[in-house]
Amino acid sequence: MTLLSRRLLLGAAGATVLASPALAFPDRVVRIISGFPPGGLNDVVSRGMAQVLGPILGQNVVVENRVGAGGSLGATMAARAQPDGHTLWMGIVDTQAILPTAMPNLPYDPDRDFAPISFVANVPFAFITGPSKPNIRDFQALIAAARAEPGQITFASWGVASTSHLAMERVLRQQGVEMLHVPFTGQAPGMNAIVGGQVDCMSLPAGGAEGAWRDGRVRVVAVAARDRVPLYPDAPTILELGGTLDAGLWKAIYAPARTPAPVIRRLNQAVHEAMRQPSLIEVLRMQGAVPAPSTPEELGELQRRDREAWGEVVRATNAFLR
Repeated sequence: MTLLSRRLLLGAAGATVLASPALAFPDRVVRIISGFPPGGLNDVVSRGMAQVLGPILGQNVVVENRVGAGGSLGATMAARAQPDGHTLWMGIVDTQAILPTAMPNLPYDPDRDFAPISFVANVPFAFITGPSKPNIRDFQALIAAARAEPGQITFASWGVASTSHLAMERVLRQQGVEMLHVPFTGQAPGMNAIVGGQVDCMSLPAGGAEGAWRDGRVRVVAVAARDRVPLYPDAPTILELGGTLDAGLWKAIYAPARTPAPVIRRLNQAVHEAMRQPSLIEVLRMQGAVPAPSTPEELGELQRRDREAWGEVVRATNAFLR
C-alpha cells in the first residue's frame, strides 16, 4: 500500500469516527427530563411529546420527573448529562428566563449549559378561585375581597419566582391589593390545594383548570392572554379588566451544551415533525395552546429577550423575596 493510500484510508477512518455520533444517533432510549411533578402541564406536554417523538427517532422516548427548587434541580441534571442527544430537557420560561434573575447562585446557566433545539408552545394563564370562597364569582369580587382583607386571601403557585407566582403578583400590584403567597412544589399540588379548599385562588396554565372548571369545583375569573381563550369563552382577559398582563408560560426543548451540531439538527427536524402529529396538537389544544416550532437560533433569542422582560418584573415587585 502506498503512503498516499494509507493517508487516504486513515483520513476516511477519522472522518467516520468524527461523524459517528450523528450517524449512530439515537442508538438507545432517549429521555426527556421534566423539572415538575407528574400531572402538571410540563409533565403532560413532555409525555405527549415523548409519545410521538419515539416512532420518529426509532427509539423509545421516556419522561423522567426530577422535581425541586422551581425546576432548577431537573435543569441542573439535564445540563450535566452526557451531551450526545440522548438526554433532553423540557425547559420553561421559569427555568430558562426567570430563575437566572431571581436566584443569582443558580447551579446552571441557561445560555452556557444548554443547546436550544426548538420552541414548543406558549400556554395562556387562567386565574381561578375554589370552594374556600364560594361568594367570589368573578375577578372584581376577588379583588374586592383582597382589598377588604389585606394579606388574608391566599394564592397558590408552583414555587417562589415561578411564572405562576409572578403573574399573580403583577396583577395584584396593578390592582393595589395584597394576598398571601402559598408556594407548592408543582402545579398539581397547588391545584389540589385549591380544589380541597386549603388555598383561595391561583394563576395556572389554562388547560390545568379545565377539568375542575367543567365539574364546578373551580371558577375561572380571568385569563392572561391577548384574546379570550376558547376553553373559557366567558372569562375576560386581564387586558379587558384594565390590566396589562398578557403573558403565558412557554415551553421549549433543549439538549446539554456541546451536543454535536448534526445531532441538534436531527432533533430539531424530529421535534418539528412531532408537532405536526394530531395527538400532540390535541394535547396542546387542551391547554389552550398551539404548536409553535422554531429554529435553535430563534429559541435562543426568545430566551434572552424574555430574561430581560421577566427580570424587570422580578426587580419591580421583589416577589421572589416574599
